[in-house]
Amino acid sequence: MSAILKRREIVAALLQERGELLVVAGLGSTAWDVSAAGDSPLSFPLWGAMGAAAMVGLGLALAQPARRVLVITGDGEMLMGLGSLATIGVQRPRNLAIAVIDNERYGETGMQATHTASGVDLAGVARACGLGASAVVWTEAEFAAARKALLGQPGPVLMQIKVLAEKIPLVLPPRDGGLLKARFRRAVLGPQADAE
Repeated sequence: MSAILKRREIVAALLQERGELLVVAGLGSTAWDVSAAGDSPLSFPLWGAMGAAAMVGLGLALAQPARRVLVITGDGEMLMGLGSLATIGVQRPRNLAIAVIDNERYGETGMQATHTASGVDLAGVARACGLGASAVVWTEAEFAAARKALLGQPGPVLMQIKVLAEKIPLVLPPRDGGLLKARFRRAVLGPQADAE
């Protein structure tokens, strides 16, 4: 099967009417996609922390159990952090969802093929780790169901969303790590963030 979905459209659809959704954006293209959907203090884009998005999301989900946490990351970044799926499967946070935007490429280093291009099934790995609500998404109809699961089904949830391998214009989030941390902390904790 060949991918037909477009990454920017998929991420924009995930973040449409996001409300108080907390978003961790993985390294590179997914951070650009989240920024293109609208910069928000409730989004925490990772700069240079390849492999860490799912674990940052797990920590956030455990610290904020009343809030929905959505990790939006790429296949290359998720492959680097495969061990995080085992830890998530053990912790089983009901408020954590992971959208893997899978173009089967390492987009930031030259579009080399990732292992998913050779059949590695990240959703299958996630299910084996205890994330029962996991699937590979190829079509608009499958994405509609996946979106509902990612935004509302008790977690942990992982959806591996197959998208076209396309180069699209960058929409960069702020590059200042201190600023990103401070504004995200204030957005999550409110006025008490500055008192701690």
